Amino acid sequence: MSAAVAGVIVTHEPTADLPLAIRSLAPQVSELIVVANLPIELPALPDHARVIWNESPCGFASNANRGLAATNAPWIVVANPDTLPSPDAVASLLDFAESRPRCAIAGPELRSPDGAWQSSRRRFPTVSGTIVRRTPLRKLLNPHERQRAHYLLDEQPTAPATADWMLGAFLMLRRSAMKELGGFDGGYRLYGEDIDLCYRAMRAGWERWLVPQAIVAHRHAAASDRTFWSRRTIWHWRGILRFVRKHPERLRAL
Repeated sequence: MSAAVAGVIVTHEPTADLPLAIRSLAPQVSELIVVANLPIELPALPDHARVIWNESPCGFASNANRGLAATNAPWIVVANPDTLPSPDAVASLLDFAESRPRCAIAGPELRSPDGAWQSSRRRFPTVSGTIVRRTPLRKLLNPHERQRAHYLLDEQPTAPATADWMLGAFLMLRRSAMKELGGFDGGYRLYGEDIDLCYRAMRAGWERWLVPQAIVAHRHAAASDRTFWSRRTIWHWRGILRFVRKHPERLRAL
């Protein structure tokens, strides 16, 4: 258990993965907060863990901010309930991040439950790339093949590597940086808050690093990639539009 790291797990709906996520993260942090949108059945929690129940459902960003505000450690891991960190994942992230005074965000290497590598380190999005990925064009143009540079599919670092942004499934955050940046933007419902946080960190001179020595299994649902018309699709497009409104200079990134 690291006295320097708090853990926050955000869950929006009942999931069979949550008990294991709690059991795997709890021994690695000094305090653990579970932020839940709905009353759900939870396993017995360790003494240093507690639950924050929302009176009404909130988005991931708002829930993550509630967890950050409820903890005190100088570093905070924010995790999805479908993540399973290896026993030394938090320590590996912390060892590296503390060696870089301007590291605000450190992310692990994400792997599927079967051990397959996930492309969690990515480039900031461009206009044309986003249109392809988020419209029926992706059925024709196969973004995972044509946009290999965006997904950094040809780079699988074995040593810590700088990142534009990383998937928000499991991130270690420096509290002082989050205080300066104002944490996540609660205006994002579910998608885009991780890109926005990393982009604001970049503009403020904070570093974002992938630390492949830290391994986290992630049951990546990718629900918005499987259908064009759903509630999650609407949330995704709202996130895209919010990002463009906040950062109109990215419209020049074609």
